[in-house]
Amino acid sequence: MKRVFDVAVASAGLVLASPLLLVATIAIKAGSPGPAVYRGVRVGRGGRTFHILKLRTMRAGADTRGPALTHAADPRVTGVGRFLRRTKFDEVPQLLNVIRGDMSLVGPRPEHPDFVEHYTEEQRRVLAVRPGITGPSSLAFMREEEMLTGADPVAQYVKSIMPKKLEIDLDYIRTATFGGDLKILGLTVLRVLGLSRRDWRARSQ
Repeated sequence: MKRVFDVAVASAGLVLASPLLLVATIAIKAGSPGPAVYRGVRVGRGGRTFHILKLRTMRAGADTRGPALTHAADPRVTGVGRFLRRTKFDEVPQLLNVIRGDMSLVGPRPEHPDFVEHYTEEQRRVLAVRPGITGPSSLAFMREEEMLTGADPVAQYVKSIMPKKLEIDLDYIRTATFGGDLKILGLTVLRVLGLSRRDWRARSQ
């Protein structure tokens, strides 16, 4: 049921979002040279790697010239990219990952291989399921970038934020239900709409 639901919703979501994706693609390419879609390596179910799809929010090649995460006021992020990240619209291409079977709509957030290397044996249990576009840890840390303000954001993430996210995700795996996934999706939509409204107000002031 979960897989059928994922494919149906992801397919419908791509169709509905296609006009906005076209506008975003034009804005990204006008704002900085490079492809409109970013393909980053992530670790999925069973420890297999895949390419996660996102609208590009950083300068082309930025992932090779800095840490494998984005921190507060990261200079690599473009003007258009900052807006896309705040409204979470950069995540929409991951609906293709869902259709392909790399991801689910709801599940643990996939990590870069560099961070998975730090997992304990217990924490690696999150790799038993498909990673998700959203999930309980994604909701809890929706403003994660703003929390990474130290001199070493990678160390701060590995020591302080990642263990908390994994604890939440492991609890999700133990108690996951289809109804619970629907609730998480609903909460995600409400949170994203709230963030988007605040961002539009901030930009208009």
